[in-house]
Amino acid sequence: MSDRSQGETALVQFSERLTNSAAFGTLFREGMDLVEETAAYLDGIGRAEAKALDRSVSLTYATESMRLTTRLMQLASWLLLHRAVKEGEMTLTQANREKTKVRLSAADPGASDMIDKLPQQLQDLIARSMTLQTKVRRLDSTMHATGSERAAIGNPLVPQLNRLKEAFEQ
Repeated sequence: MSDRSQGETALVQFSERLTNSAAFGTLFREGMDLVEETAAYLDGIGRAEAKALDRSVSLTYATESMRLTTRLMQLASWLLLHRAVKEGEMTLTQANREKTKVRLSAADPGASDMIDKLPQQLQDLIARSMTLQTKVRRLDSTMHATGSERAAIGNPLVPQLNRLKEAFEQ
């Protein structure tokens, strides 16, 4: 049993190290840059583009810009929470408790046929936010996997090692 708790501790330390990785730093910058770029677009060029749209497309624009903003705010909250872990302001366990307030599945975009009618820059921002959301979800599932989830994953090398063993035993 002490071996198991030592193994789980090592995994938690690995998870905490993910926030200090270059990948997290890149993801954090990408996310914050996207938030700023989106805000500038929606307050500037996007506002003018929205006024020029047909009424039905204008409604889609309003809906999708709200979904985009909601999605980005949730992602920014997650990124800031994990930056606090990186900075030593909280532990990963504390961040795990706090992240329950963050919805990483928030505000998925509407139907693609309606998205296609939106200005190209808004379409690009929506697509980039979805890519960011996928990356954050993947990192989140890695960082916050429970002990039982980690055990279920197991060692991915075992099937390969078993195949090698079988090949050389014959």
